[in-house]
Amino acid sequence: MSTTDTVVAAITLDDADLGPYITHASTRDWLTGPGLPADSALFGFGELVHKGGPRTVGDMTGDPGDRLSAELRDQLVIGAMLGPAGLETESVLLDGATGEVSTTFFLHDRPDLMDQRPLAPSLPTLVRFAAATDELAGLRGQFAAYAGRYGTKAVAEASRQLMAVFEEGTEGEPAPFWRMAALIRPLALVAGPGTASGLALDLPLRLLDGEFGRGGVVRFEDVDFPTTLTHEPTRRFLRETGLPEDGFLFQLDTDLPLRTLAEYYADERDGELPPGRLPARAGQLIRLGHLVEENSLVVDGATGAVLNWSEPEGVLHPLNTDVSTLAFTLWLLHREHAIDEESGHALTSDTYDQLALTMIQVLSSIDPTGTTTDADWHYWTELFQDEAGGVL
Repeated sequence: MSTTDTVVAAITLDDADLGPYITHASTRDWLTGPGLPADSALFGFGELVHKGGPRTVGDMTGDPGDRLSAELRDQLVIGAMLGPAGLETESVLLDGATGEVSTTFFLHDRPDLMDQRPLAPSLPTLVRFAAATDELAGLRGQFAAYAGRYGTKAVAEASRQLMAVFEEGTEGEPAPFWRMAALIRPLALVAGPGTASGLALDLPLRLLDGEFGRGGVVRFEDVDFPTTLTHEPTRRFLRETGLPEDGFLFQLDTDLPLRTLAEYYADERDGELPPGRLPARAGQLIRLGHLVEENSLVVDGATGAVLNWSEPEGVLHPLNTDVSTLAFTLWLLHREHAIDEESGHALTSDTYDQLALTMIQVLSSIDPTGTTTDADWHYWTELFQDEAGGVL
């Protein structure tokens, strides 16, 4: 087995590593020649290095009781989809006879329930699609022209361009993973870095009005703010841009004026929490509304940080960097719902886990607060993955 120099640009194999497993000539040529990317943001192919070459699904599971399907048993495990820490992801499989690429979840206790989902017709196509997606994320290569461009027009154009890449070579029918990538990943272009707002993002004017309807967005006045809300960029955003009243997983408090967390419990939940249960800064945390399962969304009046107050746990968790990235998150959720409905629910029909992974990656690219690999829990991440709850 060999790899390129110290900074590994590609993972390649020797003929000896391919053994009898890979008989497809062009696939053998690709693995011993250009190889697979070592720095893809979507896939990790270290499996090939650590395992000494490809191994079959049958070998990886031990195939207890000979319960694997015949189609899966001889598929070769070459890597895995990449996701946030703790998120179980699919393994990437290669058909050594045809060169086709697919994915599967390993179910070691129930291999009879394992199945395959198509990913790409060949390794060159997989590499090309992954490279295009990475270029969009980095605004380089064929997507370099989008650097500094933000808004719904940029989103639509980038989506069409990425979809065209995926349709080429797949007879216009890319696998669902790529179709959702073309529809969801460009949504990160809707807002640019905060300059005028003093917040993390500068949202386009009337972005929320266009998505939720002007009557669905609530704007506040200075008299609605507690005296502890001193963070001026947050005050200005709530006055001029506002927040959607109903954000699917978030309901804005419409009983104006806004109250601190301490005032909220004193007014409406008096005596329900034991003394000392509220966080020490409850008088500085302004409650904007409620999340599901007894969680409150609060903003730190001094810093503008947006937090999740979990009443059952009695713990504050980071939620969003500030109200601008909170608004982006709510917009992202609403846009995904609209796209899914327009596609006849194609995004969530059989690939919910891939959609959740894509949504988490888009959110983390815009607002890493709470979505980093060292975070032990994050509200949006957990909710996106809740397939049973049908959040997406």
